[in-house]
Amino acid sequence: MFPCGFGNYYGGKAVSERSGTSSALGWALTITFNIVLPVLTYGRLTDAGWSEFSALLASGVWPVLDTAITLAWRRKADEFAVITLVFLVITAVVTVVGPHSTRLLLVKDSAVTGLFGVVCLASLLAPRPLMFYFGRKFGTDGTKEGAERFDGLWQYAGFRHVIRTMTVVWGVGYVLEALFRVSLSYRLSTATMVTVNSVLSYAVTGALIAWTVLYGRRAAARGKEQERLAAEAAAVAAAQGGAGEAAGAPGAPSA
Repeated sequence: MFPCGFGNYYGGKAVSERSGTSSALGWALTITFNIVLPVLTYGRLTDAGWSEFSALLASGVWPVLDTAITLAWRRKADEFAVITLVFLVITAVVTVVGPHSTRLLLVKDSAVTGLFGVVCLASLLAPRPLMFYFGRKFGTDGTKEGAERFDGLWQYAGFRHVIRTMTVVWGVGYVLEALFRVSLSYRLSTATMVTVNSVLSYAVTGALIAWTVLYGRRAAARGKEQERLAAEAAAVAAAQGGAGEAAGAPGAPSA
């Protein structure tokens, strides 16, 4: 069982209290730099006579720029900035030293998300899985006190179960998404896959986020119900104990 405050983290309260304008701007930049601009860049460059590989490579600059803007905006490097940079390095190495094939470059994108899924699943062997840190990052107000309160929830078995379940779902989801994208890379044209790669990754992420919020709210509701039942049981026990003490007290009327 975990405290009702759990709902403040995965039930959406902490997130809803953040600035709506800032959140909307962040999502607008993400969609622009990771979906719209890569697709437009690839189309314009191929129309101008660039090879598919060169156009695909050039369109990948926009997500890198998005990461740089995000780091400059937040003015600090956190766990997710580090993770992003690690994956960007992996992507750059594979792109530079790997075979110059558009098909393999598309597969590389799938391999990166698949690797993230594997990292999620592997983190289940760590003292705290990866989704715990996602929750602390996106489910708190960002203050030291908020992070400490979130860390304190780890002592509850119910909270640990929820976090581990979320980690499994995210890990399996991204591994399956990567396998699906790899299979599509060998079935669809490069132009089609540029759009599919951009849209599918965010569609899967959006679905996982929606499931996480829904699952978190249900888990929080179960936790509140368990607390209510426990409180009622404790009140009944206290009342029965008080009645027993009164019956056994000196001068109490006998039957």
